[in-house]
Amino acid sequence: MNNPLYPWQQSDWQQLQNYVTQSRVPQALLINGALGIGKLHLAQTFTHALLCENSQQGGFACGKCSSCLLLKASTHPDFMEITPEEIGKNITIGQIRDLMEKLSLKPQFARYRVVLIHPADALNNAAANAFLKYLEEPTERTVLILVTHRMNKLPATIKSRCQKFTMAMPDKSLVLQWLSQQTPNAEIVLNLAQGSPLLAQQYATDEHTQQRSNCFAEFLAVANQTNHPVIIAEKWLKLPEATLLFWVSSWVIDLMRYRHQSAPKNLYHADFKNALSELAPRVNPLKLYEFYDLLLQSRRRIETQINKQVLWEEILIAWAMLNRS
Repeated sequence: MNNPLYPWQQSDWQQLQNYVTQSRVPQALLINGALGIGKLHLAQTFTHALLCENSQQGGFACGKCSSCLLLKASTHPDFMEITPEEIGKNITIGQIRDLMEKLSLKPQFARYRVVLIHPADALNNAAANAFLKYLEEPTERTVLILVTHRMNKLPATIKSRCQKFTMAMPDKSLVLQWLSQQTPNAEIVLNLAQGSPLLAQQYATDEHTQQRSNCFAEFLAVANQTNHPVIIAEKWLKLPEATLLFWVSSWVIDLMRYRHQSAPKNLYHADFKNALSELAPRVNPLKLYEFYDLLLQSRRRIETQINKQVLWEEILIAWAMLNRS
């Protein structure tokens, strides 16, 4: 099998391979790092390598042995994957109890048994407590791999019983080289993704680009009083909150840059520079900073049970008022 890793993952892979060559594979490995840098892909590649019966140069799985074929068919008896049963939902205690029952049996193959849990921060309280009991007394030849980009959401008791493996943000030049092969707007989408290559790859799609352009046009329409904040809030309710909130925040940051510089560099949205440069002189800088504070507060509130329609109405009405002054 050829090297299946992303270009920026070579040093991470070498560290994982050191665990294998030194016979020190952790019983519980917690892979963490920013969103969109390939943590799950690295964990899956490591899983395949641990289960492979005929690993290749570099430690990668061969892809041809019986174990690899079973993995491809999703029928390997010594591999278990735990994820939320529905997108956006928690991993439940029922899922963990089913897992514990399977882990009470011995592995069927001579190598490792691997459990992949992602995102690990989706464990609800009851599931986390049940899983903690297993972590305290793990079974033989079992490797637990947990993947998360939100370490702070995991109970300290679980984190303390895992070997932490932190993936750093990849080198920008390396990512740009990889991304430039897929899109002519590599630098723009990478800035939008805050350096996360897989998010940037997603942002480069025609659908995402069009959606961002549409939302920016609606943002300008509210500023120009050609559309009502409540109408736009209702439309935005259907979009991913975190992504949309980042767009609005970064538009405001770019406006701040234009307030202080005639030709600012490192804009998040360089493709919108004409509209941003025209809008910037019209907005009161002090009120723009106050609006940005509201956006920062909204980042924290968006993960609560707040009514999202009300949240977007508040943001867009504040934006409309700012542009009337």
